Amino acid sequence: MAIDPARLTAPLRWHELLVFLPSLAVPLLWVGGQGVMLAFAFGLPLVLFVVRRIRREPDAVPISDQVITRLDSLLQDRANGGGQSGCFVVQFDDPSLLCDRVGRTRQSAILSASIARIRGAMRPGDVLFALEDGSLVVVLAPSQRLDLAGMVRIAGRLQMVVQQPMDLADGVAQVTCCVGFCLADQVNDRSGRGMLEAAQLAMDEASHYGPGAIRGYTEDLARARAHRDALRSAFAEAVLSGEVVAHFQPQISTDSGDVSGLEVLARWHHPEHGTLTPGQFLPALAGTSLIAVLGREMLRQGLEALVAWDRAGLRLPRVAINVDPVELRDPEMPERLAWALDAANLAPARLTVEVLESVIAGGDDAIIARNLARIVDLGCGVDLDDFGTGNTSIATIRRFALQRLKIDRSFVRNIDTDRDQQALTTAILALWLRPCPGLCDRPTDAGRGGGALASGAQKAHRRGAADRRARPVGAAKQIGAGRGRQGSPLGKPVRPPVSPPPLLQSFLPVVRLGPRRIDPHALIGI
Repeated sequence: MAIDPARLTAPLRWHELLVFLPSLAVPLLWVGGQGVMLAFAFGLPLVLFVVRRIRREPDAVPISDQVITRLDSLLQDRANGGGQSGCFVVQFDDPSLLCDRVGRTRQSAILSASIARIRGAMRPGDVLFALEDGSLVVVLAPSQRLDLAGMVRIAGRLQMVVQQPMDLADGVAQVTCCVGFCLADQVNDRSGRGMLEAAQLAMDEASHYGPGAIRGYTEDLARARAHRDALRSAFAEAVLSGEVVAHFQPQISTDSGDVSGLEVLARWHHPEHGTLTPGQFLPALAGTSLIAVLGREMLRQGLEALVAWDRAGLRLPRVAINVDPVELRDPEMPERLAWALDAANLAPARLTVEVLESVIAGGDDAIIARNLARIVDLGCGVDLDDFGTGNTSIATIRRFALQRLKIDRSFVRNIDTDRDQQALTTAILALWLRPCPGLCDRPTDAGRGGGALASGAQKAHRRGAADRRARPVGAAKQIGAGRGRQGSPLGKPVRPPVSPPPLLQSFLPVVRLGPRRIDPHALIGI
């Protein structure tokens, strides 16, 4: 064990001096007898303890309470005719990922450099606080000319000084940040706590639109937060009560016209708000364990539906589930998939995992790469969803063992009339589908990738029902999106029914279900 030399020369602490108490008490036995010795031995530690308690420094006040006290003072001055004030909250984008990427030591250096820069940009009277969660709070000195436009300019200046490259001891670092702000007069709750919470709420809203977003507080944000909180608190019970159900959207092969798979899409049949899509309730679950609860429930319902259709004589090839980054960072996820497939007595090839391009665009998450590789080794398919919305490189695609692209709807929308869209989508498919020796060691059935799926076939011109369905689908097939397509004209996401008309009834007017006609009434619900 290493010994600190400075500690050897430092004064002894009061409790360390008690080591010498027996040697000091022995002479008292000869001077005053046993009673004096015992009084000294027990009395001295008690006296030292009382003195230390009296002289002890008060406990440190939490930083957030210091911010609230400062804001309370400014609000009181404002009520007495003082100037307008404001509060800013600055938060690094993805702070948890930042720590994983650069390490705690470098993250602390980045925080210290950011604090120094912000202080250099502040006016006299402005105060900076570093909160316990790593965010920075700037409280402005009162000013009669401060307004919303001024707050926006200050927020932009704070963001600019933080996002400039930093010369640290171990090299150059650069980060992005989100900023939320609130004017004193904007808050109904005229208290320091209410003002701080309003600025933090604006920062949370900015982080949803980040990186590098700026948002100001409004009452609409408060109402939206209350709505999200209500959804979050009710979600777990909704899963248990059967309100959260799986709907299924078909994926159609453009080569054969067969239903090549079904994507599992969550719908929450809320008793007050009606049917909620993932876009309406997922923001309320972001950053919580409820995301994993939703993923497990959709996996269970998807596999149960597949088993039920097998028993009914309709063998649909596979189901695809969407996987959140929170789930992908769980080292036990591949084992959980294997257990679910084994319990349902289904081959792994009948399950596909869909991963958003934004999740793997950085290419530096070892746990995600390991989990995806293990899922592929298990025998499941892996699709790259919303391809084209990020900046994923081919090297990244190879590293993550992706097998199929789902081309984002922005590339397929208006593809029947837009030549540029056709050329761009054709180029994407050419790069993905053709063989690339030496670039990928994984054998597939379509060159380098396992196929491509056009997921944006649901937007078309209003030229009649048949034309609206046929034109974008036909264009996608002609340019080579020949592995599959998916969209509302081919079949909207629907829930397996309790009784006929069954699941694929809505698909039949648009697409045949394979070489043999399948009576949709042969399907059973689950």
